[in-house]
Amino acid sequence: MPRLEAMMRSKICPKEVASLFVVVVAVALNATAAFTTAKSAGQDAGQEASASKQSLDFEFFKTRVEPIFLKRRGDHARCYVCHSVGSGAPQYLVKLSPGSTFWTDDQSRRIFQNVSKLVDRDDPMNSRILIHPLSPMAGGDITYVHGGGRQFASKKDPDWQTIAEWIRGRKVASSSGP
Repeated sequence: MPRLEAMMRSKICPKEVASLFVVVVAVALNATAAFTTAKSAGQDAGQEASASKQSLDFEFFKTRVEPIFLKRRGDHARCYVCHSVGSGAPQYLVKLSPGSTFWTDDQSRRIFQNVSKLVDRDDPMNSRILIHPLSPMAGGDITYVHGGGRQFASKKDPDWQTIAEWIRGRKVASSSGP
């Protein structure tokens, strides 16, 4: 009981408690109003946000993005070297079949699924696959060091731009037959 008495004699002013209560109620009402508005429009708030997100195109990924993972980039290791087998880096890529220089369609689909998880659907240009290998001087990730070196010195790098196009929802232009 002595603790309770001490708490009751604290310096908290009843007006401060009342003010805090008003702020909490106002925030709760605003959140409820936003949810109700989204519901009355016929959608959950989550559905509304996901409806505006671009889907990632497998064909663009396979034909334009995957080759970047195998490309030699100056004095850096290829993405494939570190991200395919046993280097200690996250394994997003699949080991090439013996004698192969590129992945099979099935392997590409697995890689597509893995790499798609590195895309921030709410903030695409802040996706891990874009900012982690990008130089911090160009806006890259400073929280974690990329063990393979900063693969992209700037956002003007054509390969960086190709990955960004894929994340933005770019699709392979369909060829019209003769």
